[in-house]
Amino acid sequence: MRYALLGDLHSNIDDTKAVLQQIEEIAPDARLIGLGDLFECTIGKKKALTISNAPLKAAAIIEDDFEELLTFPSIRGNQEERITKVTGIERFAALPERLVIEKATLIHGHQIEWDEHWEPINSSTLGIETALVFFGHSHRSGLYKEKKKIHDPIHFGKEMKLEMNNYWINVGSVVDNKEWCLYDSSQNSIRFMKVSNL
Repeated sequence: MRYALLGDLHSNIDDTKAVLQQIEEIAPDARLIGLGDLFECTIGKKKALTISNAPLKAAAIIEDDFEELLTFPSIRGNQEERITKVTGIERFAALPERLVIEKATLIHGHQIEWDEHWEPINSSTLGIETALVFFGHSHRSGLYKEKKKIHDPIHFGKEMKLEMNNYWINVGSVVDNKEWCLYDSSQNSIRFMKVSNL
């Protein structure tokens, strides 16, 4: 089965439309799944510590035109968690923290420990047992094996066979970068994808 994995939309209508259009053109058969941070929380981390019961419209960018694009399941990201905290609305808390699909676990990525260059350095406390982990959060596409980035720079559109287990795959961000990842579980392969501005 093929999966189109996209994350970090941050309420951006234009970038989301562009990615969804490319998915429809390249992989119309793929199952779409969101990796969190669908929405943009407008209240910062520090301020969020002191706010409760904020109106949803004051806490997040929520637009009908954007929500109409969200026809696929998603896990929750740190933006959804912050929106939940400051509003008390349980809508986003109902999203799962992770999903398991064929041979892979999907997480947002805020659960990972990151270094100063936004590279993942520690995931040992997550208890993930699948061969592959797909995530986002840093807005930077990347393929990692044993905590080391491989295939740098990324060659967008090129199929990469995953010959061994224990790969970590950052799908990049929809917002600003218009990136996503196509995962083929039967071929054990991925393709990092990016909508060109040309």
